[in-house]
Amino acid sequence: MGPDGKRLLNIVILGFGFMFMFTAFQTCGNIEQTVIKSFNNTDFHGSGYTSMAIIYGVFSASNLIAPSVVTVIGPQLSMFFSGLLYSGYIAMFIYPYTWSFYTASVLVGIGAAVLWTAQGNVLAINSTDETIGRNSGIFWALLQFSLFFGNLYIYCAWHGHDHITDKDRQTVFISLTVISLVGCFLFFLIRKPGPEAPPEDVTESLLQTQSTESTASSSHQSIGSQALDAFVKACKMFVTKEMLLLTFCIGYTGLELTFYSGVYGTCIGAMTSFGHDAKSLIGISGICIGVGEILGGGVFGMMNKCSRFGRNPVVLLGLVTHYIAFYLIFLNISSDAPLAPEEGTDLQAYITPSVGVALLCSFLLGLGDSCFNTQLLSIIGYTFRDNSAPAFAVFKFIQSIMAALAFFYSNYLLLHWQLLILVVFGFLGTITFFLAEWRAESCRRETDYDSIG
Repeated sequence: MGPDGKRLLNIVILGFGFMFMFTAFQTCGNIEQTVIKSFNNTDFHGSGYTSMAIIYGVFSASNLIAPSVVTVIGPQLSMFFSGLLYSGYIAMFIYPYTWSFYTASVLVGIGAAVLWTAQGNVLAINSTDETIGRNSGIFWALLQFSLFFGNLYIYCAWHGHDHITDKDRQTVFISLTVISLVGCFLFFLIRKPGPEAPPEDVTESLLQTQSTESTASSSHQSIGSQALDAFVKACKMFVTKEMLLLTFCIGYTGLELTFYSGVYGTCIGAMTSFGHDAKSLIGISGICIGVGEILGGGVFGMMNKCSRFGRNPVVLLGLVTHYIAFYLIFLNISSDAPLAPEEGTDLQAYITPSVGVALLCSFLLGLGDSCFNTQLLSIIGYTFRDNSAPAFAVFKFIQSIMAALAFFYSNYLLLHWQLLILVVFGFLGTITFFLAEWRAESCRRETDYDSIG
């Protein structure tokens, strides 16, 4: 197999590893608030929203040190050990305690920062300027299959259940833990790109701690020096013009990640007007989100049909798609649904609540999210190719701190206020993304002109 084939295979393996891990973790995040409300253990006093706020808060802070970890032990081991922390968080729900719940939240926040920094590193190293869009789409589509499989399992397991028993919970979370561990071990199948790679594609090492050939002079650096250098690069990356322009768009993806992965499923499960199967509808909603994510990743990433027009049209489509979803959710879901008890809410929405409309909104949320994320992965991988690890660390720092903020206010704000925040940040994020894309295109044209001259 040639170098290009090896790189593509690495991307596919990376996608499958994340698909297994996040089949478990995203399903866990989608149902955990509903599960917690049904605990028979009266000694447990945790909150799913608070847990997610802790995860993303620690995630954001840990992104400052994540490039150092990836530099020291390499992206492959970084992803493996981070995956074990994800698996531990899921396993905690088998026999939950408040202290273990919040401890696992802190640990998985640290693991998430290292995991996603390593993922961005692997994606950038195995891509060229021509393939970064395709590879981002392949990875994103495979990752989002996790929403389909995990939530299909939840629907089948909980269909017709008014209350989630301890046995129901334990069966689900044992299965999810095993699935997550399978994903961890898949990362060991990733191999270093072949030696025939073009020079610009081998500026970073995939499976070695230190660089080879082109960076041989740095091979005698101490581990501490390498870690410090990675940390300094991440800090400098944060204040570059390109990254500052992308800040609002990245922040918006953090807010809407919280909404579709945690809040919206809880809202659907709380709607008594959806009938006795409202709990199992959480699984169907997750499947619809996954279908939207996969479709968006395939069309705008893997097929790369919009490359001639740049990334802006895709991001604009994502914003329009989300705005339609937000408006329909505002009309269809009761405003107190995010804060309702296990018994649900009887408060009427502005229209007669419709399961079909609710699931359509799930699909639109997934489609819009894929539009934003595939284009952010593409522009960051293109713009910061020579420093991909710190660049993706900054990306996840911004995204996770906004997700933490959103999970925090989800404990207190009614639905319409949460939607208003999303509308405002979505608009600002789209405008600033346009500016960043125009800047990137201008730099590319100048580079092409210089190479011709």
